[in-house]
Amino acid sequence: MFIETEGTPNPATLKFLPGRDVTGDAGTVDFIDADAVSGRSPLAEALFALPGVSRVFMGSDFVSVTKSDDEDWSTLKPLVLTALVDHFVSGRPAVENDAATIEDPIAPGDEEIVQQIKELLDTRVRPAVASDGGDIVFRGYRDGVVRLSMQGACSGCPSSGATLKHGVENMLRHYVPEIVSVEQVMG
Repeated sequence: MFIETEGTPNPATLKFLPGRDVTGDAGTVDFIDADAVSGRSPLAEALFALPGVSRVFMGSDFVSVTKSDDEDWSTLKPLVLTALVDHFVSGRPAVENDAATIEDPIAPGDEEIVQQIKELLDTRVRPAVASDGGDIVFRGYRDGVVRLSMQGACSGCPSSGATLKHGVENMLRHYVPEIVSVEQVMG
């Protein structure tokens, strides 16, 4: 089995492409630490068992792994590759149960605006951040403020704040004039 590896804008995160389905219909799943796994992903459990893995993010066809500051990729990368190969050869699913992202309740009258926001995120933003090993998830909208979560490589990326403010916020405000600002929700 051959697994491609790509760098991301976040130097602490590498994107691994196994050339096969990872999460399938479950979408993206972000494990912010080993405690977040709790039996939901045998693959994430195997990766967190490695020294220095601090975050695991899975997309439909990739796995992004974030290392702790005191680890070096030259040591950790071969261990991650071995864990990925072992997992995919076993035939076990990467994710047992999908963890739904919790959204704020939508205020009456905002349904159309929220639908526009989600469509713009899905068609114009998510493909770009997925190529960098991450995701952006809608968390809520109220009084002109869009709440979003950065996941995977994007969550700890030094440029994520600029991406949200200058890229995503400007694009959303262009298409949806009711939007006043975008704020990042952590976790």
